[in-house]
Amino acid sequence: MPDVAVDYRPMWRELGLNLENHDALLGVLSQVYGSIFLSQKNRPAGMSYLDFVMSEVHGLRIKELVDAKKQGRKVIGTYCTFVPEELVLAVNGIMVGLCAGADFAIEEAEKYLPRNTCALIKSTFGFKLGGVCPYLEASDLVVGENTCDGKKKAYEIFDGIIKKVYVMDLPQVKNDNGKALMRAEYVRFIKKLKAISGKQIDVEALKTAITIVNNKRKALYRLQDVRKNNPAPISGLDSLLINQVGFYDNPVRFTDSINKICDECESRAKKGEGVATEGTMRILVSGCPMAVPNWKLPHIVETSGAVIVGEESCVGERGIRNLVQNKATTLDGLVDALVERYMGIDCAIYTPNTERLDHIKEMYKKYRADGVILYGLNFCTPYMMEAMSIEKELQKEKIPVIKIETDYSQEDTEQLKTRIDAFIEMIKG
Repeated sequence: MPDVAVDYRPMWRELGLNLENHDALLGVLSQVYGSIFLSQKNRPAGMSYLDFVMSEVHGLRIKELVDAKKQGRKVIGTYCTFVPEELVLAVNGIMVGLCAGADFAIEEAEKYLPRNTCALIKSTFGFKLGGVCPYLEASDLVVGENTCDGKKKAYEIFDGIIKKVYVMDLPQVKNDNGKALMRAEYVRFIKKLKAISGKQIDVEALKTAITIVNNKRKALYRLQDVRKNNPAPISGLDSLLINQVGFYDNPVRFTDSINKICDECESRAKKGEGVATEGTMRILVSGCPMAVPNWKLPHIVETSGAVIVGEESCVGERGIRNLVQNKATTLDGLVDALVERYMGIDCAIYTPNTERLDHIKEMYKKYRADGVILYGLNFCTPYMMEAMSIEKELQKEKIPVIKIETDYSQEDTEQLKTRIDAFIEMIKG
């Protein structure tokens, strides 16, 4: 979706993209973005910034990365919220989320992966094999993480393709041993960042980086908080888009823009203005993260007479909850603070993971939701297995709930719409 006045093709070619495939992808994305986002009514005016970012997501933003690399800065690509952006910023690096939210080159991906691999992992391979992710090609290092068995084995194969994968091990239990493992991995990551950047992380640099990321989280949490109002001052689609763009954009610029949108949304809330009328069914979505351009489920929900008022997701409140305590005066103390914060992420990799159920209930009440959608990607075992027990617990408390399992294709759109329509009608009684 590049600005037609600027020719980015030489830059894309130099990065090694498949221009034919890339043109096809951008053509589809532009059309889908227009039909899903630009067709919404009563959007906050501040969303024009996000529209601009998306129009230049493979253009101006990539040029910024390329220019930064020429100045000696390192670009670190990631797929998970467990990778601390604070450490990357502390070596004057740039951290970006990588492409993994759509079906692309799936037949090629299945030459490396079993057919029954989760959609996110297949998408990761598809974007590389199809040659359509400039963020991946611009990255000096790709940080994988052992959040699940599928990813763990996939990164072994992926490194054979791109030759720049760094894998971070993660604890599966929230105890002292788990904290020790995470701390050891973060210390190892610091050494890797020093090796590729030539820069040493010191206390001042890390404290500054923590402040930048904390401010971003504060802005995003402020956005989440305003959504408790009825009518909702911003759609779930636009809120999801904001969280998604937070993985790509310059963090300081992004924070400033989101705070302006929050100012507008808070003003709208005081006036009783919203994207839907008061009384519209309010839905909480919980489960797998949704990467760009995975907008299928939210679009179906919000064109079926409901509005999404919260996401219990890594691309949502789970990913921004809690700040890093920035009071320590030593590097060891700051690393401990990072570990404490990131151990609080309620990912389904953890066992037991009772805090996640507690947070779902808490969010259901806070955002005055009328029902919960437990969302999972096909073959995502951790989240779909947790959905089974969470569904039963919510039902015990008479909370309307439905499990949705899908992928990135559009083949089941009508089926999903039928199920969601029925769910909303059931809530209405």
